[in-house]
Amino acid sequence: MTPSARLAAAAEVLDRIAGGRAPAEEALKQWGRENRYAGSKDRRAIADRVYRCLRGKARLGWAMGREDGRALVIGSLALIDDLPLTEIEALFSGEGYAPSPLKPNERARLAAEPGEPPAWARAGLPEFVTEDFKATFGEAWAAEAEALMAPRAPIDLRVNTALATVEAAEGALRAAGLEPERTPWSAAGLRLKAEPPPNVQKLDAFRDGRIEIQDEGSQLAACLAGAAPGQTAVDYCAGGGGKTLVLAQAVGAGGRLVACDVVQKRLDNIRPRLERAGLTAELRLLGAEGQGMDDLEGEADLVLVDAPCSGSGTWRRRPEDAWRLTEVEVERLHALQVAILGRAAKLVRPGGRLAYVTCSMLSRENEASADAFEAARPDFRPRPVADALAAAPLTDAGRDRLSALASGHRLRLSPRAAGTDGFFIALYERTA
Repeated sequence: MTPSARLAAAAEVLDRIAGGRAPAEEALKQWGRENRYAGSKDRRAIADRVYRCLRGKARLGWAMGREDGRALVIGSLALIDDLPLTEIEALFSGEGYAPSPLKPNERARLAAEPGEPPAWARAGLPEFVTEDFKATFGEAWAAEAEALMAPRAPIDLRVNTALATVEAAEGALRAAGLEPERTPWSAAGLRLKAEPPPNVQKLDAFRDGRIEIQDEGSQLAACLAGAAPGQTAVDYCAGGGGKTLVLAQAVGAGGRLVACDVVQKRLDNIRPRLERAGLTAELRLLGAEGQGMDDLEGEADLVLVDAPCSGSGTWRRRPEDAWRLTEVEVERLHALQVAILGRAAKLVRPGGRLAYVTCSMLSRENEASADAFEAARPDFRPRPVADALAAAPLTDAGRDRLSALASGHRLRLSPRAAGTDGFFIALYERTA
């Protein structure tokens, strides 16, 4: 493919992403399946352009006055690649598979002095999110936004220490031609560079359950919940099952783990992960209002609520999701989180523990939801994060550094502060 044809393809994929709900990665794969003539270098170049446009969408859309795929690609050539107008015009010639020539308004946008973009566009955030970031992070809000939206995230792995040591897993990855590094916080974590993208699922270590793909922040959230051997634990919103595996390993053969979700397909996807890891859990489908858990009311030693959320903490991996989120959706999620916490709390025995987790950066889903729960359930007292850190399988340096990030019973992780996806964790204990 010519460079111009690649640009046309990137604009097409960007429009597909904007018009649907599928992840950008899936939209790119679908385009590749439909256009078999595109070689691996072509697909890589198209994907690189698409992700650069998604990460820079706020600034590019502001500069071009539009957010369609063509406008974002044109803007990226000028503002990211620093190409002069003449070179952009040559790429947009309309000849062969090249995009159609620049229109007068597009040429005028490129020729004009762009001026100073507003704060939200400079930071790369949706406009309505900016005030939340300012209130949460103070003077560091722009740096937090840049860390969340700008870089491509590494690939984090969790070693299944029931089947392999971290040293052995690291050696297996090196033997496969990869260059793993230890994660700074999790004692069971390994990290791979994002480029070139490793195909982890084809590795023997993945297929036989010695490693799993899991962001270090997710590993920490599951560990800090505090599951212990022989306990009865509930993973109330099991989702993809990453934290389910951590809990299952923690409670061990003498314990009981019930992993729940309102979507059967998610539970079905967890089953092979458990089998591969040599672990067991009861997978239970919940009703829309939490029906189906009456037998566990007041019985659980631990309930982990990894609540449905915006996923804003993962925007460095899925920048397209930033442009699908609305204020209305955030309010809906806040109300849902509070309702779910109320249902899950009924399962905790006196003296048992509750952990609230989101992969969100937004205070409405984090502090505000935790505040609402605490006001409604005074029979749950805060459990200091420091206590959870003391018992968690962390590196020594990681334990000290995480203590500095904690605030009482709450802990925020972010790409800037912790090098992880964005997570919020609040810990509670039910009084007798």
